[in-house]
Amino acid sequence: MTILNNPKEFSETALSILEHAIPLFAEKGYAGVSMREIAQAVGIRAATIYHHFPNKEALHLGAMALAFADKAEGMAQALSEPGTPQDRLRRLIFRFTELMSRDRNFRLLLQRELMDGDEARLKVLAEKVFKDQFNGLAELAASVSPGCDAHLLAISMAGLVLYHLETGPIRKFLPGGRVEHDDPSVIAGHVTTILLHGMGGCAKP
Repeated sequence: MTILNNPKEFSETALSILEHAIPLFAEKGYAGVSMREIAQAVGIRAATIYHHFPNKEALHLGAMALAFADKAEGMAQALSEPGTPQDRLRRLIFRFTELMSRDRNFRLLLQRELMDGDEARLKVLAEKVFKDQFNGLAELAASVSPGCDAHLLAISMAGLVLYHLETGPIRKFLPGGRVEHDDPSVIAGHVTTILLHGMGGCAKP
């Protein structure tokens, strides 16, 4: 199965199909969306979808790739900029938090895939969509903290950001919750402090 990670490589019709499929998959999950439903949303016949995507799996993977494309580009740019490993980590966390905070559909897509737990789809997503960016995270993690497990640290880097974003609806009702805690720059600053300095870095002088 060939998936084009660069949105510019999709035809105009294929892009339209994917753009309509993204919110449907985000709302209903993989099993909850039919090809006919996507075709109706686009305003085309279901047969037209199969001209661009051989099956539902390819369409879903394309939707995930397109939804992640701006995050991949932003992360790659942040990782390629010069500076110390700590400076690069700071830029990466701020950029990643900003991009993820404004794309609820992508966060829902990712949540649904994790909840579905379909190993075949997860394996393809890992290899076809997320692998390059994860390798970049792991390489940066190894530079920042050579003694740590780079894989686990890369997961922590992304996970800290994502969990803060996902718990937003309930965080505000918990003791100490404040409006500014929803500000992506506040979240990014907090996560960066934790990653670079641990809990002690949050202590007030």
